[in-house]
Amino acid sequence: MEMSLPGLVGALIGTVVAWANYLVIIGFVTRRLQALDTSRTVQERGDFLRKLSIMRQLILGIDIIVFAAIGFWLGATYGG
Repeated sequence: MEMSLPGLVGALIGTVVAWANYLVIIGFVTRRLQALDTSRTVQERGDFLRKLSIMRQLILGIDIIVFAAIGFWLGATYGG
């Protein structure tokens, strides 16, 4: 697959959409998981926060890859 300007613009737009999607989803998921948190000690709370941070990074990474790929495909397909 060759790199086309419409494809790259589509990927950029897809990345912006991924960021917006991340902000919406992560707010909901974080609030829900914090409400369910049953940590009793400082160590348990630290483990919970570490896992929450890893989950946030994974969601952002997956969002960017998926939405940028879809944006590139749509841009290359419809933009020429």
